[in-house]
Amino acid sequence: MQILLFLKKLFGKKIETQEEIMKKFLIVGLGNIGEKYDNTRHNIGFKIADAFVKENEESFSTEKLGDIAKLKIKGKTVFVLKPNTYMNLSGKAVLYWMKKENIQMENILVVTDDLNIDFGKVRIKGKGSAGGHNGLKDIQDKFNTGTYPRFRFGVGADYGRGRQVDFVLGTWSKEEESVLIERIPMSVNAITSFITGGLSNTMNTFNGK
Repeated sequence: MQILLFLKKLFGKKIETQEEIMKKFLIVGLGNIGEKYDNTRHNIGFKIADAFVKENEESFSTEKLGDIAKLKIKGKTVFVLKPNTYMNLSGKAVLYWMKKENIQMENILVVTDDLNIDFGKVRIKGKGSAGGHNGLKDIQDKFNTGTYPRFRFGVGADYGRGRQVDFVLGTWSKEEESVLIERIPMSVNAITSFITGGLSNTMNTFNGK
């Protein structure tokens, strides 16, 4: 403890203990900035991040490489990031905030859309491939590993041959919007579970729902 106090005095800044580090989390909602993308399927990560921050009565501020919110949940410090780098360069923002706030990779949760999952279903995993998702691909490239928690929200695959881009960048149908009213709060609960109960419990509780 005396060595820790000496280092704090020497460097003039807070030196965190391992216990303090493990109580910090980074939730990343993926999407594209700009009004034209606001209500698109590809921006479900932004939409869920917005709902999570609102549920915890906090707000975002625009800082380096994205919009960031900071909140407390049961003694845990949680940073919520919406990168402003556009989807394909998401990894730059995630890596910057991970290093800036000294957050362990196992305490990062990336929230994104997934064409390979039925609409409204969620799949939470501790590792995996990018699955053709450019945002996840860039994060994986920057991390040099695919071993980090991710939250995939199914948007389905109701599109014709060669229409994938149009589909993910298209807006929700009226029927889909009515389902999102229930599925987004469920997603917020899953993120809270990840922070307070851990990855394994969250996977068991929410996967497939």
